[in-house]
Amino acid sequence: MDLAALPLVDHHVHGARRDDLTRAEFEDAITESDRPVPAWMSTFDSPLGFAIRRWCAPLLGLPPHADPDDYLARRHELGAAEVTRRFLTASGVKHFLVETGFRAAELLDPAGMAAASGAVAGEVVRLESVAEELTGVAAADFAIRYAERLAERTVAAVGLKTVVAYRYGLDFDPARPSVAEVTEAAGRWLGAGGGRLADPVLLRHVIWAGVDRGLPLQIHTGFGDPDLRLHRVDPLLLTGFLELVEAHGVPVLLLHCYPFHRHAAYLAQAYPHVHFDVGLTLNYVGAAATTVLAEALELAPFAKLLYSSDAFGPAELHYLGAELWRRALGAVLGERVDGGEWSAADARRVAEMIGYGNARRVYDLG
Repeated sequence: MDLAALPLVDHHVHGARRDDLTRAEFEDAITESDRPVPAWMSTFDSPLGFAIRRWCAPLLGLPPHADPDDYLARRHELGAAEVTRRFLTASGVKHFLVETGFRAAELLDPAGMAAASGAVAGEVVRLESVAEELTGVAAADFAIRYAERLAERTVAAVGLKTVVAYRYGLDFDPARPSVAEVTEAAGRWLGAGGGRLADPVLLRHVIWAGVDRGLPLQIHTGFGDPDLRLHRVDPLLLTGFLELVEAHGVPVLLLHCYPFHRHAAYLAQAYPHVHFDVGLTLNYVGAAATTVLAEALELAPFAKLLYSSDAFGPAELHYLGAELWRRALGAVLGERVDGGEWSAADARRVAEMIGYGNARRVYDLG
């Protein structure tokens, strides 16, 4: 099934890098590891590296499977702005929902993403980053000051995100902490100089403050860099929290999910306010994208799965996320149509739901 012309809403993405990249910087940027790439290997020799050489090289005027040296030389010749423009426009994404809470100075902000792509861009605000912006706050005032600052930062935002998976794990106490607990924890954190928010009580507090704000809440689950512990980021660990949030009517978006994407599909099937994606995953599994997406579609209602790339840095990742997703979904749906299990009209309708319709509904994009 050909989905090449299907418009997309990328409901969770980061900005493209503003600057040109050296080979070492590029290779670091196409792995989720936060360690230096060993001198005896290249990250081009990975599913993602092969996918870049196959699908991205032609957009730079090179043949498919171009040699990495030729690829990087051509990239440098064109310059960061032109490379970014080519890949963002070729992605076919019409609306980027840009999470701005990580290394923002290196990346295009939502306005920059819109200018480079010709698409619309909105902001997703990271809850932990808002707390880390607070200075000169008394412990007793932390809760009210955080609520005020969050309201200011999200006047025009379309959603919120938590990285509790990285800062603690998803096996946190799901209950809202008491005022006394928050004040005590804020005293410890502020007394130590603030900085990276990792206190489990304050993490719970900012998440619940996000629920109170009422915007869709994104939660990183599954695959990521070694700053998390994979066995503690299975989305099933969120079951108690999801049940407490349900009465608030706030949509919860489980991000990435691999290798727990079947678990996320179960949660999306079980709870009306839970949605998910396999965002980050498809770039990194490369040619296996069809398998992963087919598994995500085994159980979940089709109104609960959204498209995202979770691209960060090189604009290749913004393009490749869309390219691999379209190809994978086209293959999965095409097989069902060819086997007589689905009509072509139903397959097209489901592709439109997942590609853009579900995101428009969840985030109230119009």
